[in-house]
Amino acid sequence: MRRREFLTMAGAAAVTSFSIPRATAQVANWPERPVRCIIPYAPGGGSDLIGRPWAEALSQTFGQQFVVENRAGAGGMIGTEAVAKAPPDGYTLLATPGATRTVLPHPRKAPYDATKFVPCGRTGDFVTGFSINAQVGPKTFAEMLDYAKKNPGKLSYGSAGLATATHLRLEMLKFKAGIDILHVPYRGSADALNDLLPNNVQMMNEINNIPHVKAGKLHLLNINDTQRHWDFPDIPTLTELGYPDSDVPIWYSIQGPPGMPQEIAEKLNAAMVKLAQTDDMKSKLRAVSASLPVQSTKQIAEFFAADSQRNADLIKAAKVKLE
Repeated sequence: MRRREFLTMAGAAAVTSFSIPRATAQVANWPERPVRCIIPYAPGGGSDLIGRPWAEALSQTFGQQFVVENRAGAGGMIGTEAVAKAPPDGYTLLATPGATRTVLPHPRKAPYDATKFVPCGRTGDFVTGFSINAQVGPKTFAEMLDYAKKNPGKLSYGSAGLATATHLRLEMLKFKAGIDILHVPYRGSADALNDLLPNNVQMMNEINNIPHVKAGKLHLLNINDTQRHWDFPDIPTLTELGYPDSDVPIWYSIQGPPGMPQEIAEKLNAAMVKLAQTDDMKSKLRAVSASLPVQSTKQIAEFFAADSQRNADLIKAAKVKLE
């Protein structure tokens, strides 16, 4: 072997042997600087209500700031793409509802592979329900169905955007109940709520409208969960109303970009599981009507896959237009 070739190989081996411990140390010491948490929707909506308490709690746990950054647009696709293209070093995370992972990829060719994101932790499930502006008239689910069938196309509903869970849940209702309601997409649920209150749109599938339900401005028609809501024990679930397999909450999670080391995901998951069991986090999430399932990264990945298939089946069966 020539001396130059030997020195080249020896140098490469030295670099490799040095870089492996260094990379391992970077993972072990993560986070060593602030972490960006990108929320792919506008401020003030459900993603904010759940994402910001988690960012605050994780900042305290790790001693580094977890900084929330809202990047809205294209139904959540813009912010999600930004994370997909970020360096997979654990310093850019996606704090998102399930739509960006299990709904958006089905009707569109997304600029990212949703299956490649690295699950870190569930941040909460919004116990949602269909609500209607009090000015419309119907006060119950049955009255709303009767009104919609007698007035096809007269009702409209607002969503956080195309292909979001707030969109798909109402499309599911339209398909199963055989009613015609116009969809009006917004850049986030906060914007949709702002139009719901003056009756510019009449319905919405959201839970951050609870104060307005209590104030009498909106009527809550049902609960989209397997159990009734603690604040509204008299409001039935969709299963109780005759729509089984429809009680699906809007779930949220934190995910890493494709290629992020699994060790970082596990470290983050361990911290989140511990935080989820504290009275402080339970109280904060309950205050915004969210429940908190505790799952390992493996369980989260399995849950994502099942939800993605369920949404794909619904989109196909109901011929939902998501573009």
